[in-house]
Amino acid sequence: MEAFLVSTGIVALAEMGDKTQLLALILAVRFRKPWPIVLGILVATLANHGLAGALGTWLTTVLGPDVLRWVLGGSFIAMAAWMLIPDKMEDDDSGNAPKFGVFGTTVIAFFLAEMGDKTQIATVMLAAQYHAYFWVVAGTTLGMMLANAPVVWLGERMTRLVPLRIVHVVSALIFFGLGVFALLG
Repeated sequence: MEAFLVSTGIVALAEMGDKTQLLALILAVRFRKPWPIVLGILVATLANHGLAGALGTWLTTVLGPDVLRWVLGGSFIAMAAWMLIPDKMEDDDSGNAPKFGVFGTTVIAFFLAEMGDKTQIATVMLAAQYHAYFWVVAGTTLGMMLANAPVVWLGERMTRLVPLRIVHVVSALIFFGLGVFALLG
């Protein structure tokens, strides 16, 4: 249960102001069809975080416990620093109707946007730390949905209510704490 709750909280916080949250806002404003967008986010996140969780689980079989502890500790601390750097979204909107429909466009865009993203890397690290693939993937997916689904429905109003700098600092502190905890064993 700890793996699920920590994974949910970490990803929900890390996602605030992230490029995929900005992507959710752009898709919501452009298409104005929240259900296919939210379902697309869910499918893309399950696929992306499922692969990331598998990688994290595999790492535990390749790296010894001491090496894994140092890699995880250093990675969490690096994540803390990364959280303090805000994401930007490039505007590549051509104005054309989506070739794959709203759902397909969302799945493809979100899956690609998550590649190498903070939340994907966090999923790898959490799966390696907790040895609980299902709970980590379920938690990180729920965290993504908690951060992105309201943006799809509430759009720009929500982004004005949340002080993103404070959320990023809190996320950085949590990642730093996890890094120190991992290093101390």
